[in-house]
Parts: sequence; C-alpha cells; structure tokens
Amino acid sequence: MLRAIRFFPLFLFLICFTACSARVGYRVYDPGYNDYHYWDSAEFGYYNTWLGETHRHYRDYRKLSRRDQDDYWRWRHERHEHHN
Repeated sequence: MLRAIRFFPLFLFLICFTACSARVGYRVYDPGYNDYHYWDSAEFGYYNTWLGETHRHYRDYRKLSRRDQDDYWRWRHERHEHHN
C-alpha cells in the first residue's frame, strides 16, 4: 500500500499529461468569414482535398500567401460544413 501511495503523484501526472495533449493542432483565424478553425487532422484532410482539386503542390498552410489562404477558406466554406 505504501508503495502505491509513493507512485500516486506520478500516476496523476501521466493522466493529466495524456489528457492535456489529446488534441493536437492549432487555431487558425479566417478573416474572410470572421471565424476560427481548429487545424487538426480533419482540417488537414480538407486541405489535402483542396490541394488536389486545385492542382497545387503541398505547402504548409501557414506558409501560403494570404491570397491562397483566403482561397482555401472560400473553398472550405462553400463545400463543407464548418467545424471549429
């Protein structure tokens, strides 16, 4: 029992660390629609579809020009339901 009590703080840390890191991604502001999107694996899937449909080579979204980012969000709002 004493041994279990000794490891309890480590156990709590691991639970908190796992729960806190479960959602991986970042928030992106869409100025054309005045809203935010959470860039996660789902948004990455939409982005890859857009790249294919518009015949573009892969480039990290954050490195796109403002015009290309606006084009992406226009496409995204026209074709897909918006999820934050």
